[in-house]
Amino acid sequence: MSQIYLITGASTGFGALCARALAKEGHIVFAGMYSHHGNTSKYEEEAAAFGREHNADIRTVSLDLLSQESVDAAVKHVLDTTGRIDVIVHNAGHMNYGPTESFTAEQCMRLYDVNVVGSQRLNMAALPHMRRARKGHLVWIGSSSTYGVNSPFIGAYFAAKAAQDSLAQSYAAELTAWGIETTIVSPGVFTKGTNHFSDAMKPGRPSVAQEYEDRPTKGLGEQTMNGTGALVPPDADPQVVADALVDLARFPRGKKPFRIFPDPTMGGAYAAAAVVDNNRVNFYRRMGLLGYLKVHL
Repeated sequence: MSQIYLITGASTGFGALCARALAKEGHIVFAGMYSHHGNTSKYEEEAAAFGREHNADIRTVSLDLLSQESVDAAVKHVLDTTGRIDVIVHNAGHMNYGPTESFTAEQCMRLYDVNVVGSQRLNMAALPHMRRARKGHLVWIGSSSTYGVNSPFIGAYFAAKAAQDSLAQSYAAELTAWGIETTIVSPGVFTKGTNHFSDAMKPGRPSVAQEYEDRPTKGLGEQTMNGTGALVPPDADPQVVADALVDLARFPRGKKPFRIFPDPTMGGAYAAAAVVDNNRVNFYRRMGLLGYLKVHL
């Protein structure tokens, strides 16, 4: 059955790939457009061209997660056009690269705003509709780093993604009684096919970053990048994340997995997350809340 999707951060990267794959599968996809430089016309044209070529229903909508006004307008546009939103994909994110100390507090707040608070803005706009409909699906594009390994120089981003994961877990239990399911998607590292590294936030305190280029941490940044690249198989393709969302859409309502891990590096995040999720089940059982871990149909 065709579903109506709203995907954040769908100009490039995972978001664009997921929007195209889901639309090609037969779903109606609203691809949220945002650009750091303010001009999204190129991405809108690329999405439209894909739709024409593949006879896919992919539509673009301006969506700046840092603005509640923009978020509200995007949700209203989808509802006015189609009457419903079935799936929200919290995909938009922004990475940083450099010694954690070299980023200002304001930069860290911005990363948190994009990766966490932006999701809250969208939930405030979309969830009232989903709760009235007594159905829906929230998909959170997280990071394998939350339960895998945190490499140096990406600390603020990893912290924000871990916060997003915690937020998603709380929402999951609060929304099951309303018929709304949750899936947390935790991709591994991809050094090609996305703009994560090329668009990464640069240190706002360059003098501190330079100090880390001297001993005793001289070369740590280069070692981190080289080591990360060595972990990623040469054929690793971020398309696997989009394919995972297509597969996820095929699961019947009430049977959506809580977590999936499209991770070509096999970093072990799935094993650690399994322990955390098992603890969650046991703790909810002790609190008498076990019924809130399964969606109410």
